[in-house]
Amino acid sequence: MAASERPPETRAQEDEATRRATGGARTLAATMPRLILEARRVAATIIHGLHGRRRAGTGENFWQFRRFVSGEPASNVDWRRSARDDHLYVREHEWEAAHTVWIWPDRSASMLFASPLVWETKLDRALVVAFALAEVLVEGGERVGLPGLMRPSASRNIIEKLAETIVHDPTERASLPPTFAPSPLSEVVVLSDLWSPIDDVRRTLAQLSATGANGHVIQIVDPAEESFPYSGRIEFREPEGGGMITAGRAEMWRTDYAARVARHRAEIRAETERLGWSFVIHRTDRPAAELLLALHARMGAGNGTGTSRWQALTQAGGAA
Repeated sequence: MAASERPPETRAQEDEATRRATGGARTLAATMPRLILEARRVAATIIHGLHGRRRAGTGENFWQFRRFVSGEPASNVDWRRSARDDHLYVREHEWEAAHTVWIWPDRSASMLFASPLVWETKLDRALVVAFALAEVLVEGGERVGLPGLMRPSASRNIIEKLAETIVHDPTERASLPPTFAPSPLSEVVVLSDLWSPIDDVRRTLAQLSATGANGHVIQIVDPAEESFPYSGRIEFREPEGGGMITAGRAEMWRTDYAARVARHRAEIRAETERLGWSFVIHRTDRPAAELLLALHARMGAGNGTGTSRWQALTQAGGAA
């Protein structure tokens, strides 16, 4: 159908969608340099004194000496090192197989929210953590990819590659990762406010874990979304669906709101525990480095009981 033949309301909707997408792209492009600098600063605090996620395995680089274990082949003994002590030692090499980590920062409209309690949006925080995590992982010899956007890469300028890919992505992204099949040995990191319907969250996590991949789900929230500090007549607008609801006395909603949020999170936590994934809640009024350090410490640990993994994250990362 030619443009002149389209109904006026259709043309108006398309024009509005185009303006919204263009404005969002320009805003993101203008903000990206600051986010990149912040991500490098956060990553530097983690990388300093850190040695990646090294582990013993087949490789050429020396990692550490360990005590010889009875039953091992005598050929494993490092006789030069053992001659300096009363014990036998084995020379271990660093495992060099590149690990793939898929990072999904939610860039949907709801992530643009920032209350007066903070100075950056949830999207800003998600991108800073995604970029910083990618920098730390590549520094440790891993590969990082963006589902549906960028193949795994171990490039030393990984932050710039991720930023350029996101800025030039013309697609309006959904709140949850697209359908894809990560390899069984890879890891998936989802950074989102996770306010999607619980059935959608369950379906997405089930699909991502179907191949046996390990994962980490991080709910990034504004502190106002936790405390609901509203009173009086308030008009609430749904940023993605366009819906609107007015509260005559918003303070009367606080108890029901808190109960609903707690129920939603409990359902997400139950699903991640069932899958052996980790789940953590991160508020944008907390330092990004807290989340990055806790998340990096847990990655590569393999499957385990979901409860203990989540508890370790919350204790180390200041999560709710």
